Amino acid sequence: MDFNMKKLASDAGIFFTRAVQFTEEKFGQAEKTELDAHFENLLARADSTKNWTERILRQTEVLLQPNPSARVEEFLYEKLDRKVPSRVTNGELLAQYMAEAASELGPSTPYGKTLIKVSEAEKRLGAAERDFIHTASLSFLTPLRNFLEGDWKTISKERRLLQNRRLDLDACKARLKKAKAAEAKATAEQELRVAQTEFDRQAEVTRLLLEGISSTHVNHLRCLHEFVKSQTTYYAQCYRHMLDLQKQLGRFPGTFVGTTEPASPPLSSTSPTTTAATMPVVPTGAVLAPPEEAALCLEEVAPPASGTRKARVLYDYEAADSSELALLADELITVYSLPGMDPDWLIGERGNKKGKVPVTYLELLS
Repeated sequence: MDFNMKKLASDAGIFFTRAVQFTEEKFGQAEKTELDAHFENLLARADSTKNWTERILRQTEVLLQPNPSARVEEFLYEKLDRKVPSRVTNGELLAQYMAEAASELGPSTPYGKTLIKVSEAEKRLGAAERDFIHTASLSFLTPLRNFLEGDWKTISKERRLLQNRRLDLDACKARLKKAKAAEAKATAEQELRVAQTEFDRQAEVTRLLLEGISSTHVNHLRCLHEFVKSQTTYYAQCYRHMLDLQKQLGRFPGTFVGTTEPASPPLSSTSPTTTAATMPVVPTGAVLAPPEEAALCLEEVAPPASGTRKARVLYDYEAADSSELALLADELITVYSLPGMDPDWLIGERGNKKGKVPVTYLELLS
């Protein structure tokens, strides 16, 4: 008990001395041992690394999980060392709603069929998002958290020790200046040597830890590359899924044709020079050939000379059948429209080949 009391009194005395020294330094009444410029640069670099790591970590968490309540719940599960429950992504939830809507509104109707197709694509997008979140968390967020909760805490602890050693050193310097008697000076000099040794030792330990920030940057750089890789994979999957969906929907152009007005009559295949201006008038109520039949006669139909345009292909497109024209990204083709065609399609020509092409795959040029 006596030992504990003595230690407590000693600690209280040291704390009081440090507090006095710190206060006098703030008011300019005491000298302060300054660290060299290199050491100060290391400290500033470490602080910047910590601050920006925190910001990047928090914003990446928002990117991966926009719901703040869900983020808090996941944080609590991690702190309790429990497995985070699997969540339904927004894409998967949308897919579920679309599938249920199609079931109720009629899965065999054009709208119902389209809902089902989009639902399947949204489900795949949700699964891709889940994989991306998992991969990004392991390869990017976890290393950042490990730095903040591990290395940075060690650095902070050693910096506090260095600050205390510096205050002790400067307090010893102040006592030496105030000492008058030879015995008091000898004691103060001895205390100063001990304080200087402890300060130098702690400064070296702290310096080594601060220089280790360079290794932290290398590690974070590697993790950043992994994050970009996982994000690239995710967006590439999303692009492929949506491109596939667009192709599937584009193969049924009749689904999107309005029924409020009768379709325009197809071009006659008897005259290769027939244009819209010379088409005969078709009586109201007559049965007209669908756009698909008109497309089968593409080789026999000449485009209207004034209606052709150049177009640049945005994406590769694989023809679904002989009535369509396969496309390669960045190539230039000639396009025009035929009366009665679905507005989402054009006739494309490349050399001696022609066929239907989806408008969404083209950039029309003037």
